[in-house]
Amino acid sequence: MILLDGKKTSNDIKDEIALEVSEIVNNGGKKPHLAAILVGNNGASETYVNAKVKACEKVGFDSTLIRLDESVKEEELINEIIKINNNDSIDGLIVQLPLPKHIDEKKIINTISIEKDVDGFHPTNIGNMTLNLPCFIPATPAGIIELIKRYNIETSGKNCVVIGRSHIVGLPISILMARNSYPGNSTVTILHSRSKNINEICKKADILIVALGKANFVTSEMIKEGACVIDVGITRVTSNVTKSGWKLLGDVDFENVKDKVSYITPVPGGVGPMTIAMLLKNTLSASKL
Repeated sequence: MILLDGKKTSNDIKDEIALEVSEIVNNGGKKPHLAAILVGNNGASETYVNAKVKACEKVGFDSTLIRLDESVKEEELINEIIKINNNDSIDGLIVQLPLPKHIDEKKIINTISIEKDVDGFHPTNIGNMTLNLPCFIPATPAGIIELIKRYNIETSGKNCVVIGRSHIVGLPISILMARNSYPGNSTVTILHSRSKNINEICKKADILIVALGKANFVTSEMIKEGACVIDVGITRVTSNVTKSGWKLLGDVDFENVKDKVSYITPVPGGVGPMTIAMLLKNTLSASKL
């Protein structure tokens, strides 16, 4: 079994980006600049945004964090986005999701300029991705693709099963794995809450990508011998063993699956760190437009 080490790979990518940024600056160019909008005080969102800002510093980017109150009106948030769209010194913009219930997420995503949509959520970017045209690919699927590429995992002609159909992970990764490129050219099946015979279908997967958000959902009985397993899920559960009183689990029962597979991502330290690295990569690309 080979561990797909997202932490190490993401650090390699950050080093590559930092080197390129220092060359740009040394040649008189400007640092890439990422802006993030955080609405309200959601603890998880706060953690994610702070990690993104910290990563920007590490690679030599400028970053701007805009905090807005939970009660902010949709119109005010839209005006803030339009300001950033029109600000030439800012290359990339992310609006941290989820947003408060009174704000229409789709409307907000559609307001972000496609040239600054480094999260890759704008319908135009999703459409371009489907057609294999230049675009920003959503950071988590892009991170999975990059891991597959850097570990030279064969995908052509393989059965790839994706559990989960979210717009952020499941659907984009299924499109990417089916595209006529590498990684890609897989025969892709998407499983979701209405799917039947999940165990049997998973058992046929050469590559299993799980993005469900249910701790230890995938058990050893569902895995084909020698499969490549990519676990996107992350769930916080209470624990008597750790000092903090909690631990992080993936969607795959790692301990009971690891000896059966050829490749597997750990949780934490697998897909998670890759997401931030690919967001930085998208921002670097945006700064060249």
